[in-house]
Amino acid sequence: MRGPRRAMIFGRFQPFHKGHLSIVKWALERGYDEIVFLVGMASENYTPRNPFTAGERIEMIRLSLQDEGIPLGKAITATIRTLETSIGSVYYVLSYVPRVDTILTRNPVIAKIFLDAGINVETPPLFNRDEWRGERIRKLIAKGDPSWKEAVTPSTAEFIEEIGGVERLKWLIARD
Repeated sequence: MRGPRRAMIFGRFQPFHKGHLSIVKWALERGYDEIVFLVGMASENYTPRNPFTAGERIEMIRLSLQDEGIPLGKAITATIRTLETSIGSVYYVLSYVPRVDTILTRNPVIAKIFLDAGINVETPPLFNRDEWRGERIRKLIAKGDPSWKEAVTPSTAEFIEEIGGVERLKWLIARD
């Protein structure tokens, strides 16, 4: 039995934003039944580049999907520690997730190593990249600019505030 068609999105999701969500919608429109979210660099948090924990990022993914009416049954989440990018790491990565048909990535290095390992890769289009980019969102949060909330779903913005994410980023950036 073949099972559901699955696409994997491998990212840091710092934070999970509308660009990520647009890729999910794009993949579902292309006929994928489930999306596997592999939260990378799960062993790194409380840094300016990776301020949120793996668990917090998973929660943001779930909240964002719920905000958009995407059934949580279409999402599978997994985490993986920080690791070097190499052909050998492809097999390691794939051991952390259920079977996937395709990797969705815009990262050329990630695409190349998965392609070299014989895994199908699709490059999703850019969705409002200037506005929906993790680095930009983190900087806006740290500056206290409320416009960052436009780049994430309402429940994700509320969650970031509830966990002290705004204060955390301000503190992390000030110490950097």
